[in-house]
Amino acid sequence: MPLAPRKDRDPLGWCLLIAFGFLALLLWRIGLPHRYYFDEIHYVPASLKLLDLIPANREHPMFGKEVIAASIHLLGDNPYAWRLPSALFGALGLFGFGRLMWHASQRRAATLAAMLLLATNFMWFVQSRIAMLDMIGAGLCMVGLWQFAAALRTGSKGSARSRLFLSGLALGLSIGAKWTSAPAVVLPGLCFLLLWVRENGIALTGGRVSGPARGISLIEAACWLGLFPLAVYWATYVPAMFYIDRPVAPLGFIEQHEFMLKLQESVRKPHPYRSVWYQWVADLRVIWYLFETVKDRQHGIVMLGNPFSMIVGLIALAWGLWTSLLHRRGDVLAFVVLYAATLGVWIHNAKPVQFYYHYLLPGAFLMGVLALALDTMWARQGRWRQGATGVFVLALGFFVLFFPILSGLPLPTDAYNYWLWLPGWR
Repeated sequence: MPLAPRKDRDPLGWCLLIAFGFLALLLWRIGLPHRYYFDEIHYVPASLKLLDLIPANREHPMFGKEVIAASIHLLGDNPYAWRLPSALFGALGLFGFGRLMWHASQRRAATLAAMLLLATNFMWFVQSRIAMLDMIGAGLCMVGLWQFAAALRTGSKGSARSRLFLSGLALGLSIGAKWTSAPAVVLPGLCFLLLWVRENGIALTGGRVSGPARGISLIEAACWLGLFPLAVYWATYVPAMFYIDRPVAPLGFIEQHEFMLKLQESVRKPHPYRSVWYQWVADLRVIWYLFETVKDRQHGIVMLGNPFSMIVGLIALAWGLWTSLLHRRGDVLAFVVLYAATLGVWIHNAKPVQFYYHYLLPGAFLMGVLALALDTMWARQGRWRQGATGVFVLALGFFVLFFPILSGLPLPTDAYNYWLWLPGWR
């Protein structure tokens, strides 16, 4: 599928403005609560131990904990230092998502709509304000995909090579933070291969060939998008090779991952917030990250998907399947495949206990499909354009409506019943 031709003016300035505005909103009251909440009880203590090279939380990869540890080392052991990395990578990932949309579609309205839809899909905001590993991995995943899409657009070999280098670096660090981005990480290499075959046929060697990125051979692309990310990923384990107890062997790649998988699959204790993939898709089961009473005021933070945009996004997904195949929309197909890959891995995942936050990346790519659907409607006249504007305004309006229970604002006792529309939201 060829990339869409250039049509609109690059909204780079607006993308930066949205990303910085989102960061400012993330940082507002990010120090509350002053204590650990939800899974911070696992990752912040593990990061503190990492500063002393004491092994902890060994079932997860290293990079996310290294970033949190670095923040604590620089800013001290306080809530701002714990949560600042998630906020920074959340804003960076939002910007990367916008740039990915631009390079994939070359559509100004779709790019800006995609960023605003992601910023207000609830999940990206909530996960960017808690000291967990997910947003570091997700943010870097978006950067890696952006750089890959930019490499396909560039007109020079040097630029394509530098873009692929940055893509491989970001993708390697992404899985170095958390494995949940792995399905998206492998797609750029597969995409490059398919585009190469499309342009040159099945004869991959011999004769004069042209590739999807100017001047980049198939072998070089395999290095930047395959071997290099793996090397970067393994390099994130270097601190673990100096643990004072049971250090990781420098050449023990297979043994280390067998050990990590064993630890992850051993967690089988029932959890009240446990859920499965079809509950995520339908927005039926949420997680209360925080619920406490302070000075007769209730404070709560809920991990919930935007009940409007996430459901309307499913309609857009059906449209995306139809239009990408019937009209050969490569930009739409890219986001549909990213959604299917990052969700599909959880459908067949052996991990016995899963949670709604595992829908973070699929939910983000779903917003990309929705943005492209709205852009198509805006390109038409009359009711189509009005309908797209209505959908967009309602999506943003729901974020404003639910903001008090996404940000932990103090509320009167029992006020939370106003937002608890479904049994699975309680």
